Amino acid sequence: MGKIISLLNHKGGVGKTTSTINIGAGLVELGKKVLLIDLDPQANLSLSLGIPRQPNTIYEALRGESDLEPFNVRENLDVVMSTLDLSGAEMELINEAGREYILKELFEPIRDEYDFIIIDCPPSLGLLTLNALGASDYVYIPLQTQFLALQGLAKIKQVIDKVKFRLNKNLEIGGVIATMYDARKILNRDVVDTIKKYFGEKVFNTLIRDNVSLAEAPSQRKDIFNYNRSSIGAQDYMNLCKEILERIEAGK
Repeated sequence: MGKIISLLNHKGGVGKTTSTINIGAGLVELGKKVLLIDLDPQANLSLSLGIPRQPNTIYEALRGESDLEPFNVRENLDVVMSTLDLSGAEMELINEAGREYILKELFEPIRDEYDFIIIDCPPSLGLLTLNALGASDYVYIPLQTQFLALQGLAKIKQVIDKVKFRLNKNLEIGGVIATMYDARKILNRDVVDTIKKYFGEKVFNTLIRDNVSLAEAPSQRKDIFNYNRSSIGAQDYMNLCKEILERIEAGK
């Protein structure tokens, strides 16, 4: 049965979508079959991979108008795309019975087809995020190594703890990903130290360094491995994926 992972941070610009795409692509490079779910109404993941508008998106699936219809990006990498219409889904589903479990039910028929299902959550802690966490085995928290990125960490952990208590007993914080790291900057090093004090061994050893190729790849509608596999961005995400597999195999 495939593992389901949510990438969550209610602050924008922390590398959440970049990490979702490149963790997915990195796992494919390591021989895994991966499905990416774009659950953000901004649809940045869908745009970054150049996915053409599909008749049925995650929005139609959540509304019960279709099943999940993955779009094949390349061998062993599929995506369920998002749309701006998704921004109205929380209000439209507010009176649905079991509304926090809609996404989990949608995954059931296809979960065995993939090694990993990875969800790019919206930058909010509303119903869409609750659906993602309710369906997930692990939640990963990307954190930009800047001072303001530390604000709200307690709130994120509080939400995860509540979901674990009320909706999904199996949910675990699988790891914290430090992004946009520059070892030359004292602030970046200090933020990583602070994150490690707060989350301990949950912080991945791999630091995602600030790298122009990671910013350029979406403009070419590619993941980092298809765009520039010799870049430090590709090296970092490959190391992170290996660390993810090691942790999951160790049951962490």
